[in-house]
Amino acid sequence: MPVPGEVHEIQQMDSVEPMQVDDPDAGGAPRSSDFTVENPNFDLEAYGNSYAGLAKIRRLLFIAKHCPSLQVDALKLALAAVEQTHNTVLFTDIRHKLQQASGDPKFSPDQEDAISFVSTTNRKAAIMLERLDSDLKNYRHNSIKESIRRGFDALGDHYVDCGDLNQALKMYTRARDHCTSAKHIVQLCLNIIKVSILLGNWQQVLNYYSKAEATIDMDTSKAQAPASPEVASRLKCAGGLAEMENRNYKNAGRLFIQASFEHCKFPDLVSPYAVAVYGGLCALASFTRQELHSRVLTSSSFKQFLELEPQLRDVLSKFHQSQYTSCLQTLGEMRSSLMLDLYLAPHLPALYAMVRNKALIQYFSPYMSVDLRKMAAAFSTSVSALEDELTTLILDGQISARIDSHAKVMYARQVDHRSAIFQKAMEVGEAYQLRTRALLTRSLLQKHNICVTHVQGEG
Repeated sequence: MPVPGEVHEIQQMDSVEPMQVDDPDAGGAPRSSDFTVENPNFDLEAYGNSYAGLAKIRRLLFIAKHCPSLQVDALKLALAAVEQTHNTVLFTDIRHKLQQASGDPKFSPDQEDAISFVSTTNRKAAIMLERLDSDLKNYRHNSIKESIRRGFDALGDHYVDCGDLNQALKMYTRARDHCTSAKHIVQLCLNIIKVSILLGNWQQVLNYYSKAEATIDMDTSKAQAPASPEVASRLKCAGGLAEMENRNYKNAGRLFIQASFEHCKFPDLVSPYAVAVYGGLCALASFTRQELHSRVLTSSSFKQFLELEPQLRDVLSKFHQSQYTSCLQTLGEMRSSLMLDLYLAPHLPALYAMVRNKALIQYFSPYMSVDLRKMAAAFSTSVSALEDELTTLILDGQISARIDSHAKVMYARQVDHRSAIFQKAMEVGEAYQLRTRALLTRSLLQKHNICVTHVQGEG
């Protein structure tokens, strides 16, 4: 763990910080955390192996918090992962939680082995920090821009490993003045995006995603070699994650489905399975039927992601085929395992509601009238509950219909197309008359040399 005050000399060299973090303790945690998942169909070890670093630890801690049946196993995996880092604060916290969960005193942070580990790791972190600090001073003294940039990046990586994300962000940002190529700028953006995701600063993620995309586009237009597919995919996934956190699900879906399966290899951010789930659910909730078919189901690239989650692939296919009963049933079966995802959990209720509303709207769209009893059977709900859902959709303007509560029938509102076309023609005619009068007035004023001029010294 870094010793406070070790980098004071570097800070004095460049005391102006170009960025501030909105919420340094957010960590991407869900806004709603009062839920528990019992007996999920979940392979914890395989899930943990899909991630690395702090991303892996935080995801495992999230599972331990919300799934009592997997709590001890998740904490043990998180402890093994944090032991590979220099983050002794998190190590002590996980040991304490593991002791409480298991009731085993050997996991106490006050045990001799834990105290020895913390002391040794802090000493190693301090030595490494001193060495990196010394290297950076030499680079700055020799004025070698490339070496200075790498020195700041190395310090940022070290602070991430120690869990000091704010300091890591400062180091990565200071490398900006020493970037000499488009490739360096893109790498700077990727580093800041990585830390911003861990900090939960989603607006900053989007800002640097846009900056990286603009840099890549500019570089490509100059006939330079385009960015590697892995960099492009990483940017798409980071942007998609930020859009999802901002509840812009359609934009998130569009970004996730642009990721390349062959180059989706960044365990410190998201796994290919997570890309499939995030992209598939966002697309299902926000895409039109045509977009769902052309951009997801028949996409040669995204189909490879969907092979990792056959249930979700079936859900998308059934929804497109209007098999809403089995589609919603399968979604319900997946819910418990999806609720254990750190970033997806706070959005799952909204996404599920959007999917169900879309199903209700599409079910009714071909008909002039629908028997609510048959519709309730198709959606596995009661007539009264269905009536409440449909009433909400009608009031929101998503369905143009009226409900006969006595006969339990919903009727589509009759639209007088003849009157609508006539009204539109009248509006177009009036707008044309207004523009014509304005043009005639302007031409007459110009013809008679009538104009308003600005006299110097007035107004």
